[in-house]
Amino acid sequence: MSTSDTTPAAPPSGTTPAALPSDAHPRFAEALRELGLQVEVRRFPDATRTAVEAATAIGCELSQIVKSLIFEADGVPVLVLMDGSSRVDVELVRSELGAVKVGRARADLVRETTGYAIGGVPPFGHRTKTRVLADRGLLAHAEVWAAAGHPHAVFRLDPATLVELAGGTLVDVREQTS
Repeated sequence: MSTSDTTPAAPPSGTTPAALPSDAHPRFAEALRELGLQVEVRRFPDATRTAVEAATAIGCELSQIVKSLIFEADGVPVLVLMDGSSRVDVELVRSELGAVKVGRARADLVRETTGYAIGGVPPFGHRTKTRVLADRGLLAHAEVWAAAGHPHAVFRLDPATLVELAGGTLVDVREQTS
């Protein structure tokens, strides 16, 4: 290109001019923009697919990780937000929803419902609107970490705001340990 040529060079393949790289999944990044929410999304070289992996990578307590779990209640998807150190009591979910049958959703239903793969499902910014149950135990922390739409990316937020943005109903659906 000569110095008098004012036509900008084409961007490298796979990039767009003036675009900043985002560590969040594009759908989730768009949801953040639509909400006007500015959060730091952190990407890790190793997967943060499980709560244990995420807590280890971040350096936080396991209970500060938010698991976004899709269940099927009488054939209808429902999102349950649970802290990383606890398990969901399916019977409590069934009772809360007034459902006959509740079980973990298959991977294809999770992707179809949310637009994300298991291990990267964020608490909001999904492909479809689903009912959201948020375990009250999430509120025990000043901040929590959740997936940002990718198994290597997470973001931090106060739990009350996270539950509100997810459209969640606070419930007690944590499995009680004896």
